[in-house]
Amino acid sequence: MERQQPNIEVELLEQQATFSLRELCERGDVHAEFVVKLVSYGVISPLAEGRVTEWRFDLPSLARLQKAQRLQRDLKLNLPGLAMSLDLLDDVNELRREVERLNQRVRQLMGE
Repeated sequence: MERQQPNIEVELLEQQATFSLRELCERGDVHAEFVVKLVSYGVISPLAEGRVTEWRFDLPSLARLQKAQRLQRDLKLNLPGLAMSLDLLDDVNELRREVERLNQRVRQLMGE
């Protein structure tokens, strides 16, 4: 018996796409109040300062919002904990990229 693969709907977004607060909330399935709190704790940042109704967000902000949601859901973190955890995860990812860059450089120098 052949198993059917589930249908997965994929939405492709342009790298330069921006979202209003409302659109970000719709895509992230969150209330605007949650996004405003994330902005106040520095978890995500609008592209330009101004009135809340004028905020625009980019794709990395949407990804960070989704990561914040998972952390809050899975680990029951409060907002300060979310902010700190996301900053630490960013640091870890940056260090991993640096280690990989240095490893590539060492391999080049050794002629591999």
